[in-house]
Amino acid sequence: MSVAPGEPGSGPEAGARFFCTAGRGLEPFLMREVRARLAATQVEYISGKVFFTTCSDLNMLKELKSAERLFLLIKKQFPLIVSSVSKGKIFNEMQRLINEDPGSWLNAISIWKNLLELNAKKEKLSQRDDNQLKRKVGENEIIIAKKLKIEQMQKIEENRDCQLGKQIEEQTLEQRDFTTKRENFQEGFQNDTEIATDTRNQNDLTFRVSCRCSGTVGKAFTAQEVGKVIGIALMKHFGWKADLRNPKLEIFIHLNDIYSVVGIPVFRVPLASRAYIKTAGLRSTIAWAMASLADIKAGAFVLDPMCGLGTILLEAAKEWPDVYYVGADVSDSQLLGTWDNLKAAGLEDKIELLQVSVIDEETEAGISQSPTASEEESQMQAV
Repeated sequence: MSVAPGEPGSGPEAGARFFCTAGRGLEPFLMREVRARLAATQVEYISGKVFFTTCSDLNMLKELKSAERLFLLIKKQFPLIVSSVSKGKIFNEMQRLINEDPGSWLNAISIWKNLLELNAKKEKLSQRDDNQLKRKVGENEIIIAKKLKIEQMQKIEENRDCQLGKQIEEQTLEQRDFTTKRENFQEGFQNDTEIATDTRNQNDLTFRVSCRCSGTVGKAFTAQEVGKVIGIALMKHFGWKADLRNPKLEIFIHLNDIYSVVGIPVFRVPLASRAYIKTAGLRSTIAWAMASLADIKAGAFVLDPMCGLGTILLEAAKEWPDVYYVGADVSDSQLLGTWDNLKAAGLEDKIELLQVSVIDEETEAGISQSPTASEEESQMQAV
């Protein structure tokens, strides 16, 4: 597929331009998924990457199952031409990725910050709702407790002084609890907005560059050389500071004979690293793709006769929960690993495990259908 120059969208409202890396052969699955799950437009692919435009937030983007990593696109253009010219001239061509169109960089950084700030606001609202719910529950408990105390005071007048003392003590504890909750809420608010406030000023932005070079570019230059050239250009042009250990921003660059792609990793952890899989077996993206091919419907019965560590069943149960799943395997160690994965994912009641041997069953079926020795002798005599 030919590659044409492309730029990110004008902002989250109009839709931002992203790309995902994918395993070889999984590009069609990822294209279908971004259309269905994210309502993505302008979907295109090149080998190992799928490009698309979407207005989805970070929570929706996290749900992609067939992607390896997710990036916010800064630039996509034709490849660098590596010829017999000096390295200095080629390095100048690399620096043009920044100097030629700095607006695309600033636009992408703005979208990246908006995504982080929007995510922090949603988390803050979610915590606020939880705190309000807890507060209402606490208030109801206090009201009930007070009613019980009034009834007890009315029934037992002789212990009025004792009851009054207890009530004062409990009110003091309630005030302490309220103060503690208020401090916890303020602390949570500060943690939620920490990412957004840390990246608000461009001058304080720290970064590092991750490079991947292949083809003729990879033969002529190392990833370290390209990263150094791009890093120096970013520091000179934008005033950012390099930080190789704990940067606020990471820049990803892939140069080969087909295209030059620059992007920002949206998440530090790859999408393919599932938090609900304790011990990985089959690659999670491949497992999800295999499960999607089964066209699973609600109420169906799904059997994995050689489940291994249960990765396919885990991916299927997460995506299609209203289904009866059964996993079978002959190995004790594999089934124990599957059970650990089920407990880690909270799917013990969704997937049933059986220890059986598919080969033994097929062998027994073959023996029962084959003719006996006496039948063979009688057939020979008949001939």
